[in-house]
Amino acid sequence: MKSKESESWTIDDARELYGISRWGLKHFDINNKGHVVVSPLKEAGCTVAIIDVIKEALTQDLHFPMLIRFQDLLRYRVERINRAFLLAIEEMEYKSIYRGVYPIKVNQLREVIEEIVDAGKPFHYGLEVGSKPELHAALAFHDDPESLIICNGYKDRQFIRTALLGRKLGKKVILVAEKVEEVKSIISLSQEMQVEPLLGLRIRLMSKGKGKWDKSGGENAKFGLSTGEILEASAILKEADMAQCLKLVHFHVGSQIPDILSIKKAVREGAMFYAKLKKTGHELEYIDVGGGLGVDYDGSRSTFHSSVNYSLNEYARDIIYNIMDVCDLEKVSHPIVINESGRAVVSHHSVLVIETFGHIKKISGNLDSTKPAISHKLVEDAWDAYTNVNPNNPLEAYHDALHLKEEAQTHFGLGLIDLEVKAEVEKLFWHTGVKVLKCYDGAEYVPDEIIELGSNYSDQYLCNFSVFQSLLDHWGFGQLFPIMPLHRLDEEPKRKGTLADITCDSDGKVSKFINLYEEGVDTLSLHDLNGEPYYLGIFLTGAYQDIMGDLHNLFGRVNEAHVFLDDDEESGYYIEETIEGTNMKKVLALVQYTDEDLARKMKIQFDKAIKEDRLKPNEAMRLLHEYERGLKGYTYLDL
Repeated sequence: MKSKESESWTIDDARELYGISRWGLKHFDINNKGHVVVSPLKEAGCTVAIIDVIKEALTQDLHFPMLIRFQDLLRYRVERINRAFLLAIEEMEYKSIYRGVYPIKVNQLREVIEEIVDAGKPFHYGLEVGSKPELHAALAFHDDPESLIICNGYKDRQFIRTALLGRKLGKKVILVAEKVEEVKSIISLSQEMQVEPLLGLRIRLMSKGKGKWDKSGGENAKFGLSTGEILEASAILKEADMAQCLKLVHFHVGSQIPDILSIKKAVREGAMFYAKLKKTGHELEYIDVGGGLGVDYDGSRSTFHSSVNYSLNEYARDIIYNIMDVCDLEKVSHPIVINESGRAVVSHHSVLVIETFGHIKKISGNLDSTKPAISHKLVEDAWDAYTNVNPNNPLEAYHDALHLKEEAQTHFGLGLIDLEVKAEVEKLFWHTGVKVLKCYDGAEYVPDEIIELGSNYSDQYLCNFSVFQSLLDHWGFGQLFPIMPLHRLDEEPKRKGTLADITCDSDGKVSKFINLYEEGVDTLSLHDLNGEPYYLGIFLTGAYQDIMGDLHNLFGRVNEAHVFLDDDEESGYYIEETIEGTNMKKVLALVQYTDEDLARKMKIQFDKAIKEDRLKPNEAMRLLHEYERGLKGYTYLDL
C-alpha cells in the first residue's frame, strides 16, 4: 500500500525514472504491481515477472547473486538480426544473400551457443572463432553445411590443421589471414592434407570507429594486412595456383560503435577493397563487415559510448546499400554479406539479480534536532550555521559549515577536542547541507560545489555480488548498464545511492548510472530498506560479462536459472535448468588448493589443539567437519 507521500507516484513515473521504456526494446516493463516483467517474444508471447522467477529459484535452493537467462529472448534476437538483413536485401533489391555469424568470444557458454545455433538454423546462421578452444567447440556444434565458421585471430599450424579438418568434413570453414605468413602456412598445410582451403584476408582500414573500443580499428589496429601486404598475399596465392581459394574480404572497426557514420565510412572503404581485389582475378564471394553493432544501454539514442544513434534496421540497410553502391560503381557482382554481431545478439537475454543487505547513510538522526547539549565554541558555531540557513544565504551557510567541519578536523588532529565534539560538528555539517540543498530545488543555476555536495549525500547500498566477476566492463571501461529495483516500483524511491559489492577492494562499486540527458549520473534512486529482501536487477549483461569475470577474492561464477516460455504451464513459463555457481572447493582448486590438502592441514592444527587441551576431541571433530562442509558451499554471502 502506498504511503500518503507516495499517493501521486505512478508506474509511469517509475518507467520514466529508470528509462525502461527506452532501453528495454519492449522486452522489459513494469506491471501494475510494481514488478519488473520480461516479454521475451514481445507481444507474441507471455510476460514473466522476474520476482516470480526469483521465488521459484529460491525453492530450488539457488541463492544470490543469481543470473536469470531468458532463452526465448536469445532466440528472438537471433531471428531479429537475420530478418533485419533479409528485409534490407529485399528492399534494396540486393543481388546476393546474408550469412551472419555469432562471435563465440562474446559468450562462449555451452547453453548460449546451443540456443543460438538452433535458433539460427532457418537462416544458416554460423559461428566465428578466434582461438583453438573456440574452434574445437564450433566444429562440434556446427552441423549446417550452408552456414559458415569464420576463423579470426592469429593462428599456429595446429589451429590451421583443425580448421582444414572441418573442410575435410565438408564444412564452410574460412581461415581469415591476419598476416602474410599465415597465408603461406595455409597453403602448405592444405597441400599436405590434400584439401582446398577457403581463405579470407583481414584488411586494415584507415577508417575506425568511435567509443571505448575505437582502437580496435584504424591503421594502427592490432590485426589486419596493409595494402602492400594484401598485394603480397595475392601474389603468393597466384604463384601457388590457389588464387581461387581467396573467397573473403574481412574488416573490423571496433566494438559497440555508437555512431552510424563510422559504420558507413568503413563499409564503403571495405567494399572498395573487395571490388578491387575481385578485379585482380580472385573468385571472391564474401565480404565480412566484422562486429560493432551496438546496444543502446542507456536508451538515449546518442553517440555516447553506452548508446547508439541508429536502429538495427538502419544498420542493416546502410551496410547493404553501401556495399551495393560501391560494387555497382566498380561493376562487380554483389558479395554474400557477413557480419559478426555478438553484443546485439546476447546482451538482452540475461539479467543479474543481486540482493542488498544493508546501507551506509550519511545522515542519521532527526533534522529538526534540538540545540546540542555539548558546550564548545565549534559546536555552537556549527549550530548557528545550521539554524541560520535561508533562501538568501544558502551558499554562505554551506561555506561556514564546511569551514567549521575542517576546523574540527584540525583541532582533533592536534588533540584539542574529543570525539563527542567532532561527531557533533560533523552531524551539523551534514544537516546544514540538507537545508542548503533544499534552497536550490528548482533553481536555474546551481553552483558546482552544491552539485558535488548533493552527490556526497548518497547512501551506499551493500550488495551481495562482485563487480569484478559479474560487471567487469563497468569497472574496466566505465560501461554503463541499466540497473533498477525489481519490485516496490509502485512506491516512490526516496533515497539516492551507489552500490558497493562484497569484495575487499575500494573499486568494487557501481557509482555511475544511466541517464537520458547526461553521460551518466552519480546516484541511483532506491527505496529505503524495510527489513524485507530488496532485489536489484542489472540488465543487458549477456555480452562479455558472463565470461570475462575474474577471480577477485575467489568469488567465482554465480548461480544461474534458465527460463523457457511454455503455454502449457499455468504461469506461461518454467525454469528448464539451474546451474549452481562455483563452490569454494572448485574456486580454490583453480588456484592450486585441493580440499583434501586443506582438510589435512586443518586436522593437524585441530589435533595439536586437542593435545594442548585447548579443545575437547568431540568439539574439535565437530569444528573440522564444519570446515570441510564449508568447502562445498557457495562463495557469496548466504543471507
